[in-house]
Amino acid sequence: MKSLKLCDTTLRDGEQAAGVSFTRAEKLEIARLLSECGVEQAEIGIPAMGVREQEDIAAIAALGLPIKLMTWNRALKSDIDKAWATGVNWCHVSIPVSEVQLRGKLGLMPVEGLTKLLRAAEYAVGLGMTVSVGMEDSSRADMDFLVELVNCLYKECGVRWFRYADTVSAHHPGQMAQRVSALLGAVPPDVELEVHCHNDFGLAVANTLSGIAAGATWASTTVAGIGERTGNAPMEEVALAWRYLYGGHTAIRAELLKLAADMVIAASGRSVGDSKPIVGKLAFTHESGIHVDGLMKDRETYQTFNPSEVGREHNFVLGKHSGTGGVAHVLGKQGLEADPETAARLLVRVRDYAEASKGNVPESLLVKWLLEDRKQAPNAV
Repeated sequence: MKSLKLCDTTLRDGEQAAGVSFTRAEKLEIARLLSECGVEQAEIGIPAMGVREQEDIAAIAALGLPIKLMTWNRALKSDIDKAWATGVNWCHVSIPVSEVQLRGKLGLMPVEGLTKLLRAAEYAVGLGMTVSVGMEDSSRADMDFLVELVNCLYKECGVRWFRYADTVSAHHPGQMAQRVSALLGAVPPDVELEVHCHNDFGLAVANTLSGIAAGATWASTTVAGIGERTGNAPMEEVALAWRYLYGGHTAIRAELLKLAADMVIAASGRSVGDSKPIVGKLAFTHESGIHVDGLMKDRETYQTFNPSEVGREHNFVLGKHSGTGGVAHVLGKQGLEADPETAARLLVRVRDYAEASKGNVPESLLVKWLLEDRKQAPNAV
């Protein structure tokens, strides 16, 4: 299976999430972490936002990180001038490609939109910049128009990288695969397509993986899935799913994903939930007696990949669905033992506590119960 390349947009689309604002120091640290994680490309801001944003972008560029950097721009010469001034040579030029957005946002017919985009791309190329094109709302665009746009920009400007954006989550995975395959089948073979998916129906990861499997080269992601509305495709989920479910390759250093996610989540002032895949607090936490018993016998019974790969480990907690094996395991961590009869008595207390408190039993409380049980039954082990 082919390699998956990542274009992370945490510093652009991620920061567009409602209420999120990164400081310059936070942006610099996020950029460093993305580079250390093995991300090939990062979209780091919108120069047209103003001087402060331009200075932030320039500061990231000044780090000299071994990662390609790009800025996001509208198809306007003024945007491109601001992008050029930051010192970041890769200019991503975006324009709506669906009729509803072209007319609704810009008051343009498709042919007018294409002309506007072509002029902007020609201008950026003339400045010596590398240009990629963002096709906003690709999923609701006419396929013939997409094919015409890609072929025109390729022929006239030499643009080879295009972003297929499922801007409003209009696709399911089957549609994404069909559309990506159809588009790539009608354009030059050296065109590289990036898929950029939003998560309004919880399908951003599935749609991204489907697009890559259908022939796209690049996945657009954000750390922990932070982004507008319900977010984007989470980098950590896309990378690990591609590796373990599709048998593909990525350059991602999985052991750094939790560190990157923790930093971005803290800087965003948001919470992504304890049960967030890969990086969530409970991603590898087990309570069920059946699961705990299986994992203690053979870790392969309840894992697709070893959590140590992402710097995590399995964690067993006590609750309503625990078994005596879980009780014994938690006590063992404290250097204590309990015979089967004692463990069974403690399990009754565990379940009563969990139901009454609607939570897990602290290990210290289990130890206290064991000591109380021993006083009542002094011959217990």
